Amino acid sequence: MEYGFDTAFWLTVAGIAFLLVLSAFFSGSETALTAASRGKLRAKADKGDRGAARALDITEDNERLIGSVLLGNNLVNILATALVTALFTRLFGESAIALATLVMTLLVLIFAEVLPKTYAITKAEEASSWVAAPIKVVIFIFSPVVSAVRFFVRGVLKVFGVNIDPDSHILAIHDEIAGALQLGHSEGVVEKEDRDRILGALDLNHRDVEEIMLHRSQIEMINGDDEPEKILSQCLSSRYTRLPVYKDDPENIISVLHAKDLLRAMDRLTRGPEASEAALALFRVQDVAMAPYFVPETSTLGDQMREFLRRRTHFALVVDEYGSLQGLITLEDILEEIVGEITDEFDQEEEPTANKAKDGSITVDGSMTIRDVNRAYDWNLPDETAVTIAGLVIYEAETIPSVGQVFSFHGFRFEVIERAANRITQLKIRPL
Repeated sequence: MEYGFDTAFWLTVAGIAFLLVLSAFFSGSETALTAASRGKLRAKADKGDRGAARALDITEDNERLIGSVLLGNNLVNILATALVTALFTRLFGESAIALATLVMTLLVLIFAEVLPKTYAITKAEEASSWVAAPIKVVIFIFSPVVSAVRFFVRGVLKVFGVNIDPDSHILAIHDEIAGALQLGHSEGVVEKEDRDRILGALDLNHRDVEEIMLHRSQIEMINGDDEPEKILSQCLSSRYTRLPVYKDDPENIISVLHAKDLLRAMDRLTRGPEASEAALALFRVQDVAMAPYFVPETSTLGDQMREFLRRRTHFALVVDEYGSLQGLITLEDILEEIVGEITDEFDQEEEPTANKAKDGSITVDGSMTIRDVNRAYDWNLPDETAVTIAGLVIYEAETIPSVGQVFSFHGFRFEVIERAANRITQLKIRPL
């Protein structure tokens, strides 16, 4: 049977062309709306771009958005394929089905997939603003069907133990920013220092106080029962302005002494109108000391920084769940996690350092934190089970190693160089 290029033929061709345009629209819209940066869309929306505001609104529920777009895309593609197959069959007979499949595949691939998606990726924010309004109508029309499909899909996934969290994209923002910074650094766009500062700020709410606190074995304290002259000498020789005061036992912290408060009191008792040896002898450090501020070791750095700012203080003592002293933390310690080491003319003691050799190995103090090593050398040693390098080795070895012992784990070789009592003081680390 033969058919000419009659009205039905041209109407069918026009219908196929229109369906291909719709398919291109759906494909490009899906790519634009999923690839567009929500940060850039928010900036455009804040400047009055209504299209960007609509795009932000419909991308809040990505599952419903993608479901509606895919439903529309599949409908037009299947209908276009059916029309092409029917047209070729009427023109060339049953043997043209394979030809129709090949032609439709090329048309869809070029004009309905590659071309619109390439444009959408290139101008994601602009394209998403343009398509937001019609896609919102599509979502409204297909919403009942998409809701039913979504309910069915979630039920099937739940059978296999997969639970869908509708707010999971919110939790993924941190990983998305971190990944973008790592990629930018690897491509030379973002400087290492800038990357470390931003990642340090992002990680504050994911890290606990115990990870950066000064351990109790390193805390300089004042005995509250000492003579005023001895306390004054200790404060003047110390490089710290705030010192914890204990009574009877170093675990029993009763106050915190600020050097300025002590100097003012001493000046008043030695040079003021009330100055006398009797008054100096009766001086008690508790008269000028502040009440101690205790925080649990499980507090996050972000929460603790906000508490410091709210309380207008810079100093806190860290305790465990039993109330035992574990260490201390200052606002400076938290800021150093963002901007790096902050030193002044009184920081005479050297921080734990790492020295790199020609063979790629580094010699580090056991007290150096895993995070500092990772930041310094772009390594990826895990810090979930330990805070310091020595702690990581002890955890993995399940014993306290002796000098000369060598371990290999997490893609690195660890050699114990020095040990003092039960503490590993120096190690050599080399990537395998």
